[in-house]
Amino acid sequence: MYAIIETGGKQLKVEKGQEIYVEKLDAEVGDKVVMDKVVLVSDGKTTIGTPYVDGAKVTCKVEKQGKEKKIIIFKYKQKKGSTRRKQGHRQPYTKLTVESIEA
Repeated sequence: MYAIIETGGKQLKVEKGQEIYVEKLDAEVGDKVVMDKVVLVSDGKTTIGTPYVDGAKVTCKVEKQGKEKKIIIFKYKQKKGSTRRKQGHRQPYTKLTVESIEA
């Protein structure tokens, strides 16, 4: 059984027991999070939502809050000596474990 959920502007295919990384959620470690924006559920037969499946939800447990590795953003204008800018960014994330899928 699997489901496709929408969170953080992205769609993810999830199965029971799977660990997923999503955009940072406002939850503490150990909390339960219920995702109700379920686009598709498949357990032998496929149910597609318009836009979401009615009554379907995915329950997850928050494992960890963290930040990804730093990426470097380097902007410059060619042939102009003084217009260089270096900037770093670390995207925050939430690690979830899928506990159940209900349709």
